[in-house]
Amino acid sequence: MDLSLLSGGLGADSGISGVGNRGVLSAAASGLYDFIGRHGGDADRILGASGVDPELLAQPTLSLGLDEYCRVMENAARDSQCGNFGLYYGQQFKPQALGLIGYIGLCSSTLETALSNWVAAFPYHQHETLIRLVDSDDCWRLDYQVQHGRILCRRQDAELTMGMALNLIRHAAGPTWAPRAVMFEHPRPEQWHDHGKSFDAPIYFDQPWNSMLIPKRDLSRPMPESDPLLLGVIVDAIRRLDGQRTPQGLVDRVRDQVRQTLSQGEPTLERAAHRLDLSSWSLQRRLNREGVSFSTLLDGVRREMADHYLRQPHLSISEVALLLGFSEASAFSRAFRRWHGVSPRQRRSDFQ
Repeated sequence: MDLSLLSGGLGADSGISGVGNRGVLSAAASGLYDFIGRHGGDADRILGASGVDPELLAQPTLSLGLDEYCRVMENAARDSQCGNFGLYYGQQFKPQALGLIGYIGLCSSTLETALSNWVAAFPYHQHETLIRLVDSDDCWRLDYQVQHGRILCRRQDAELTMGMALNLIRHAAGPTWAPRAVMFEHPRPEQWHDHGKSFDAPIYFDQPWNSMLIPKRDLSRPMPESDPLLLGVIVDAIRRLDGQRTPQGLVDRVRDQVRQTLSQGEPTLERAAHRLDLSSWSLQRRLNREGVSFSTLLDGVRREMADHYLRQPHLSISEVALLLGFSEASAFSRAFRRWHGVSPRQRRSDFQ
């Protein structure tokens, strides 16, 4: 097995004895600089605007903030005018390029243990993320979702991560293997037909999580490069890289809950409190101590997501209003004028 991607990454300069993983290990951005250039983007400008030091991408065991990582993917899609940037980046991402988390899958004994080990180790590779395997009749459902209130725009990350998982499975099941179905939490993009071609499966959008249905009958296949001794070494290494985590603050946790429930209608304090396992009174009191209100947080999330959706010309103003939890387009337009002093249509024309 070629471990060249890991060489030099487990020594004293790798961060094991330093600050550790700040959000996501840099292996998740392997080849990103050149990939941006091949798709017509300016990598230096994109990385700079995203707050990413190119030196952090030099070794797979260095790390960058998860918000920076998601931002650079969104900016790359925008700058290169390639709406499916994350999909294409994930599609070419071989498991070996994922560094430690990739080799944890490759060194496992069977495809089933590869997925189980991959899911178990993923929180050490990437923080503030839901990842799990859920029993779903004759399938396992692989769920993935970034869960941080600072990261509201995350479509590109979702599509590339599902592509990474697909390539890990195809390493054992063969290049023509296809899942039963793939689901994404974001609305249907303009070039959505490419998603069906990439996964060779039915694709569903506006779902609760980013998910993949994997038939159980396929999971007994052996991993071609199983190595239990190396697996133990790599699992230990990725755990030691994890470092000290800073718990997500209440404000960001509330913003994340608002983001997750926007398309289900008007988010409420009561619903957010329930999802955070708090009483409404307790949540309101704690937000007051932070100097903010629930309505202010809701307004901020809507404002940020409104600009994100208006950059997607295939979404009508009415669809954007529904995605933001407004019952009517007129209510969205009034809120938008309050935010920007112009109508959503005028703002959209500025983006074109």
